[in-house]
Amino acid sequence: MADTPKTPSTPQNLRRPKELPLDSDAEDELPPLELPSANGLLNFDSDDFSNLTPAQIYEMNQKLLNDSVPTRPLIDILAPMSTLLSEYENGSPSFLKQIDWLIKQGFDRVRRTRGDGDCFYRSLGFAYVESLINSQDREFAVASSLSMLSSTKDTLDKAGIERLVYEDFYDEFTFLIESITRPDPQGLVLNSDRLLSAFQSPETSNAIVIYLRFLTSAQIRLNREDFEGFVVHPDTKDPMDLDSFCANVVQAMGKEADNVEIEALCRALQLNVDVAYLNGVREDGVDFITFRNDSNSQAPPLILLYRPGHYDILAKHST
Repeated sequence: MADTPKTPSTPQNLRRPKELPLDSDAEDELPPLELPSANGLLNFDSDDFSNLTPAQIYEMNQKLLNDSVPTRPLIDILAPMSTLLSEYENGSPSFLKQIDWLIKQGFDRVRRTRGDGDCFYRSLGFAYVESLINSQDREFAVASSLSMLSSTKDTLDKAGIERLVYEDFYDEFTFLIESITRPDPQGLVLNSDRLLSAFQSPETSNAIVIYLRFLTSAQIRLNREDFEGFVVHPDTKDPMDLDSFCANVVQAMGKEADNVEIEALCRALQLNVDVAYLNGVREDGVDFITFRNDSNSQAPPLILLYRPGHYDILAKHST
């Protein structure tokens, strides 16, 4: 992969962390980790983390996810960060210190998603709709969102994704957003509890995941010059044909997302997103990878938590 953006407009955060995500069958001997930051790349030697390689960190996180709650809902209720601490209490103290640091910054709750490869899209979709529910001006926020989503149909059409393929998923997504301000026959509107119920339903939840995957794929296809230099195979990390990448990695269910997909979807939805990168390397803090695509520079970002191989949603006590 190129070390520098191909065009001046390519965002710095497309310099992909080499272990994000990393298949559990990957080789143990890997180059030093690279993590985007405002000042360039922060390089960490894997020896700094108790001699664990990125592959081993990935495997450890996957085992924790699978062993802790094997029947976790597609998306779960908000839980105190102490539940996350408990997962690592017999593991690395570095992870515990990073979680403690997040708590001190006000991140006292986490909403966890099932580790099924769709966790990024599901987490972002939920956080996005919930941000509309919590907006000070719901009517305006919902109207703006529906207008923006309506324009995404053009994006998919131009990318060659047939309307017959995506329209049911689009309708499911927009119906959910409309219900924030439009009462149902019982006079009820969408609130956080009803949103959770909807996202725990495979029919609704997976429909939204599929639409977000289609939209991400379309955004990448229509902006080849921005993304093609950063598209690699998720397992081998070898350069990959962009169309094959979109068809087999982005649009396929159960495939994890990386910086390319995050940037593309944030552009398509015009979102600000912060990803807290919990990797157990630093003990004095947690690095945040930022994506800025909202025309309102003051718009608060959606905040996700990334552990190698998995995404959840972070929440502060003030929200």
